[in-house]
Amino acid sequence: MATRYRFGDSERPHFITFSVVEWIDVFSRECYKEILVESIKFSIANKGLIVHAWVVMPNHVHMIVSAAAGNDLTGIIRDIKKFTSRKITDAIEENTQESRKHWMLWLFRSAASKNSNNHKFQFWQQDNHPIELITKEMIDQRLNYLHQNPVKAGLVWQPADYKYSSGIDYYKQEKGLIEIQLLV
Repeated sequence: MATRYRFGDSERPHFITFSVVEWIDVFSRECYKEILVESIKFSIANKGLIVHAWVVMPNHVHMIVSAAAGNDLTGIIRDIKKFTSRKITDAIEENTQESRKHWMLWLFRSAASKNSNNHKFQFWQQDNHPIELITKEMIDQRLNYLHQNPVKAGLVWQPADYKYSSGIDYYKQEKGLIEIQLLV
């Protein structure tokens, strides 16, 4: 699918969003969020990903990311999405406790059948909607939006209280689940 949004300079912060097909609330389960978190940590340690802010919502992810010099942000994000797509759909298939297994897998198969890039399942929507953040105002607006997402969704009272976010790093100056480089 063609899009007018493209990654710019990989070393500059980009606000990105990736959403689960059909907006399925896969990340209402802790086990699937953990797969995503571990993949992001791997990409930080091994692929040059720099995470400035992040939040995992029930059906989508927002991040502000860049790449270390010499690394391609487009490729890093592509690899995260490809790996997590496979790992999470496998985890859903194998999860005997998953009450929504057949419904979710049916939707992932249906999405894949409409996209020649996929064979069995399509987990993520195609686009990342990357926006290069070139001003302090853009950065501040996206940081606020990202961290307020769980509050507006009614998941927590305060951004710092949401476990799957960098809110604790920004609002309490404590370490969260993922190592970040603050944008200040």
